[in-house]
Amino acid sequence: MTAEDMKENPVLQKNSFPVLDMSCAACAVNVESALKSVPGVKKANVNFAANSAQVEYDPAVVSPEILRQAVQSMGYDLVINQPPTDDGTRVLQDAQHQRYTEIKSRTLWSAILSTPVVIIGMFFMSWEPGMYISLALTAPVVFYFGRSFFVHAFRQAKHGRANMDTLVALSTGIAFLFSAFNTFFPEFWLQRGLHAHVYYEAAAVIITFISLGKLLEERAKAKTSSAIKKLMSLQPQYVRIEIQGQEKEIPVSAVQPGHLVIVKPGEKIPVDGVITSGHSYIDESMLTGEAVPVFKKENDRVYAGTVNQQGSFVFEAQQVGAQTMLARIIRTVQEAQGSKAPAQKLADKVAGVFVPVVILIALLTFVVWLIAGGEDALSHALLTSVSVLVIACPCALGLATPTAIMVGIGKGAENNILIKDAESLERAHRVDVVIFDKTGTLTEGKPKVVDITWLENTRDTNSLLGILLALESKSEHPMAQAVLAYCRSQSVAPPTISEFENIPGKGIRGKLGEAVYVAGNEELLKESGIVNLSDFELLSGQWKKRGNTVIAFAENEKVLAVIALADELRSSAFEAVQTLQQQGKQVYLLTGDHQATARSVASQLGIIHFKGSALPADKVHFIHTLKNRGHTVAMVGDGINDAPALAAADVSIAMGKGTDIAIDAASITLLTSDLRFVAKAFKLSSLTVQTLRQNLFWAFIYNIIGVPVAAGVLYPFTGFLLNPMIAGAAMALSSVSVVSNSLRLRFKKLNLKC
Repeated sequence: MTAEDMKENPVLQKNSFPVLDMSCAACAVNVESALKSVPGVKKANVNFAANSAQVEYDPAVVSPEILRQAVQSMGYDLVINQPPTDDGTRVLQDAQHQRYTEIKSRTLWSAILSTPVVIIGMFFMSWEPGMYISLALTAPVVFYFGRSFFVHAFRQAKHGRANMDTLVALSTGIAFLFSAFNTFFPEFWLQRGLHAHVYYEAAAVIITFISLGKLLEERAKAKTSSAIKKLMSLQPQYVRIEIQGQEKEIPVSAVQPGHLVIVKPGEKIPVDGVITSGHSYIDESMLTGEAVPVFKKENDRVYAGTVNQQGSFVFEAQQVGAQTMLARIIRTVQEAQGSKAPAQKLADKVAGVFVPVVILIALLTFVVWLIAGGEDALSHALLTSVSVLVIACPCALGLATPTAIMVGIGKGAENNILIKDAESLERAHRVDVVIFDKTGTLTEGKPKVVDITWLENTRDTNSLLGILLALESKSEHPMAQAVLAYCRSQSVAPPTISEFENIPGKGIRGKLGEAVYVAGNEELLKESGIVNLSDFELLSGQWKKRGNTVIAFAENEKVLAVIALADELRSSAFEAVQTLQQQGKQVYLLTGDHQATARSVASQLGIIHFKGSALPADKVHFIHTLKNRGHTVAMVGDGINDAPALAAADVSIAMGKGTDIAIDAASITLLTSDLRFVAKAFKLSSLTVQTLRQNLFWAFIYNIIGVPVAAGVLYPFTGFLLNPMIAGAAMALSSVSVVSNSLRLRFKKLNLKC
């Protein structure tokens, strides 16, 4: 490629950077616009919920440091320590924890100081010392505990923007200054025949309620990176490598392609590679979701983060660092969590227009009354403009979403539905496609013996089961536990087996007296010279079509029994699928198991759409395909392998008995194995969104009616002029109606009919 070609088609780099000091959705817009304005940046996407910025840029033109300077110019900060395994993620987590602690502290102290102010304002309005006490208590609430609203409003004003912080700062600031003026100079109004009202309680309560809303928001955001931390913990810190026949321990970051890595039983595999010597069973559930460990031998591939179960082996490192499968899963989760939500919350959208309009109305009201107010022009202008700002206070608007979400989350917890992501709770009612993982989600995740057929006219089967118990008790294979459990349930006694032999990847062999007994797969039967394979092959073929694992138990040259093992479906799976389909949702099955197993499970549950042999990347790609077609997708899973798909879905649901990483990556967790609660979660979402919309209606209807009245539109016709005290009461009433409406959600039923 020529230099000219490189200029026309630059090699772009895509990075995700943590962003610090964002306090609202408007902040994310500011950061995004700052990044997009930097030469060399092709795309920038800032997610307020995840506190992250995904930037696609030309590294030949712009560096991360330049990006950081652009963000800092807007009053925010960008963490440029990359990759995320460095201090970037830790700095973000520390900043989030510190911010949450600060908001919690100032909300608590604001509530403590506001309480006596409200009592004085409601019951001791004429008590003159009460005004000075209210002044002393309100000042720290507004200008110390509420200082962030003024700081953020000033930032917005510097760039010609306004948001809810602007309205909070204006309304509380003007209400306080107006009240302070009336406290020290009451004669100004008394000489004009008016009472010198104070509105300290309005200013203090506004700060307290809005701080409470931000506290709830930060609480939800604080947990977004825990899944990433646990994924990172799957890789060991140190590894043993073989150099010139000697073992040497080095940090995992120092492993290079070509190094020979030694792995012992119980250890995690540090990087991707190929086994050069030895064999073992490896738990690859973090990749495939399959509960049964996989037998690995020479020339087989192994992956970082998987766990060695039995035996030791040496493998050659091939993909290290950011190239491993585990690293790619981490990046997938990060990108999915950092992607921008499909729509901003309704309150934020309306506030973007509502705030400047209210400010304009207040100014216009002041000017009109100043011109046409007659001899009381100034007093009427001040009272009406303050009334507009007070009645238009976004207190109810700030409470509309968090109170509905808070009650919805509480009701979910009472019904074994743990909601971690308020945005997903709002979005879940739009879900029209539900994707299930199989192992541990639709199934129990524990293989069991589901059938055993004796092929010969045998002697006492109990004695033969005792021999099988003796054999399997010496086996290293994970399936042996299922066979052992079955044999023990029959209360049989094991004899002493001699010359036991474990044949890796095939089965086991042992002797009792002169008889040779074998338990294993078809390959082992053929190697052992077993002759009556036709009946075994017939049964094996039938059972495999049902998705079962099949092993044989043989004596000398004949098969005695054929054993089918399966991971049984959850008792609630069928009803759960049927209920979702009756709700009008399409149900899909995606599993890392073979296609035959997927077909069998789908058939039993009445699922039309299914796909087997699906790795984590395949599930993510499938979800993105559905989303690009306009579907709203929910993913239900339980394993580490499901974490990327859970993060990529619009709504992610994890089983409470699944892995911690799947639970942390999911926005909704079922604290029960009953899959019918998936449908209940969707119903809870519908009820919550319905309540939220009602709250927003009541929050705005007061402003739609109250603002014109506060501005004095009725005065020419009725002589009525809204007193700021009444405006404050209307504001309080709007808040009460919102909270009361949210509390009604507690009494709604989540019962479903199938």
